[in-house]
Amino acid sequence: MSTLEDNKAVVLRYYHELVSGQRIDLVEELIAEDAVDESRVGPDGPGSQEDFREHLRWLWSNVQDVKATVEDLVAEGDLVIAYWRIEGVHVGPIFGIPATGRPFVGHSVSRLTVRDGRVVRYSVLPDRLGIIQQLAPVAV
Repeated sequence: MSTLEDNKAVVLRYYHELVSGQRIDLVEELIAEDAVDESRVGPDGPGSQEDFREHLRWLWSNVQDVKATVEDLVAEGDLVIAYWRIEGVHVGPIFGIPATGRPFVGHSVSRLTVRDGRVVRYSVLPDRLGIIQQLAPVAV
């Protein structure tokens, strides 16, 4: 049985070591084999570690020097809510905007379900508008 603090520690590792550290080798340790990444398969889709790998590879190929910083965590039972900041340089298509080479910062909220020390479900509400406003061409 995991404690709330154990679950929070898994989420911190997810963002700091896996996302920011680009340690794809940690997927097996931090993500359950049948975990669902709702950003890839939707809320009712089947899940796999490969979905998480694809999501991370997409992020790393489109955002150079990506840094994910957890600013706040709230946990209850097996659920952890993370309020986090993403920073990086836009080098590939994001939210329909082709690469601009511009740096950006966004704030997102994610919901992660953690069981037995591994993420079993992930969903994110990204700061689409804030990021688009930083990257979209400026109207004259």
